[in-house]
Amino acid sequence: MDALFNVFSAFGLSSAAGLNAYIPILAVGLLGRFEYLALQEPYAILTSTPALIIVALLAVIDFVADKVPAVDHATHVVGTVVHPIAGAILFASQQNLISNVHPALALGAGFVMAGGFHATRAAIRPVATATTAGLGNPVISFAEDVLSLVMSLLAIFIPILAFLVFVILLLVVIRSWRMVRNRVSAIRR
Repeated sequence: MDALFNVFSAFGLSSAAGLNAYIPILAVGLLGRFEYLALQEPYAILTSTPALIIVALLAVIDFVADKVPAVDHATHVVGTVVHPIAGAILFASQQNLISNVHPALALGAGFVMAGGFHATRAAIRPVATATTAGLGNPVISFAEDVLSLVMSLLAIFIPILAFLVFVILLLVVIRSWRMVRNRVSAIRR
């Protein structure tokens, strides 16, 4: 049963990274630093003081920049690379807990999960910008940050609940993709 919870935790952390790359890495790093989580090499570096400072600074920069209407688009472009990599690192960092999964598969799964969540987020944001003239973007960004924090904490402390939230988010992602695809198709006609 523990192995299943560890898989739930890995999926929860990588999906949280799709919303905000820095919050789940900071959570894992801090909890590893205080020895709540055991991270094996090379992921133990996330618990080092320099890594925690860098990730915390990046988290603050991302938090502020993503609330500024013109700058948020640039953060999403950069996030196209950063979010999947963060998801891969987080999923694979749970590898010591998921002993039967090859590290490359763990990295790939985390990359795909975070990348999918980020791609959906990036696809929905222009629709929100257009419908709210950019005024809704800070609210949406804040909601994404809160959801990323909640998912990170659930993935670590209550993995089964994190997995349920993950499934719900996955269904929302699928529905959102269909909605965006249908709107694009309608515009092209």
